[in-house]
Amino acid sequence: MNAAIAERPPAVELPTLADIEAAAQVVYREFPPTPQYRWALLSERLGTDCWVKHENHTPVGAFKIRGGLTYFAQLKARGELPRAVVSATRGNHGQSIGWAARAHGVACTIVVPQGNSVEKNAAMRALGVQLIEHGDDFTASAEFARQLAQQTGARMVPSFHADLLRGVATYWWEFLRAVPQLDVVYVPIGMGSGAVSAIAARNALGHKARVVGVISRHATTYADSLAAGRVVEGAATTRWADGMAVRRADAGALAVLAQGLDHLVQVSDEEVAAAVRALYADTHNLAEGAGAAAFAAAWQERADLRGQCVGAALTGANVDAASLVAMLQER
Repeated sequence: MNAAIAERPPAVELPTLADIEAAAQVVYREFPPTPQYRWALLSERLGTDCWVKHENHTPVGAFKIRGGLTYFAQLKARGELPRAVVSATRGNHGQSIGWAARAHGVACTIVVPQGNSVEKNAAMRALGVQLIEHGDDFTASAEFARQLAQQTGARMVPSFHADLLRGVATYWWEFLRAVPQLDVVYVPIGMGSGAVSAIAARNALGHKARVVGVISRHATTYADSLAAGRVVEGAATTRWADGMAVRRADAGALAVLAQGLDHLVQVSDEEVAAAVRALYADTHNLAEGAGAAAFAAAWQERADLRGQCVGAALTGANVDAASLVAMLQER
């Protein structure tokens, strides 16, 4: 996109190929590489070859676990493992941090917004997380989590950090190596770790794929910020894509995305629900709203994709049963 960022953001050190390869060994101690398949019905529907990277097949049902594992591995390597950590989430990041904290014997408190996914909350508690519901949205929860960390002396784990990128980049490293013919890949943007890691892995491998970011049309902070060249806060009112319901972009992520994205696509809740239905009908895989957003964007741009090899990240499957039923029935 090559947009200029007016404010000087904090420098983000992208993982090198050696960093990603080392991170993969950390990840693979917990679970093997996730699969990627060319689905015939999805390809027929899209009108061109469509490959899906199944991050819904990790032990927590989402890609985020990779980042939590490498974040804690880096803390341990530096001799900085804390007594306790605090973080904020809509669910998948919290499961990631909860999983890794438990493995290292570190107490973990996670702050979620009021009315957060019941089933994601239950999954975090099952990992030993102390869960606190506070705030109307993710940004409010994150601000409270930072205050809590300061008050208790716990370490605040952000949603975007170089040590998280190391792990998240491993799924793009797997995908791009497994399908070297990919011309374009679609990746949803919440706080930005997935899209930034896609850019990092693409650059590290010297791959030709264009990286397209996907945001919710009902949470446009990244679109508005890229257009303005600075962080612009905006409302996050998406009904289905809670993993993309971000009110304030991360300045570090924004700088990388401005230089590394081919372009940005906005998808509506209706398009997200349609993508959930398509993925279920054509692959019988469940996708949460944000997890289906990549295919929703590819579907939106299908007229321009003929003859290209398309990759879509199915980033998570952690959707409450009631929400899934509603999306499957929505027309």
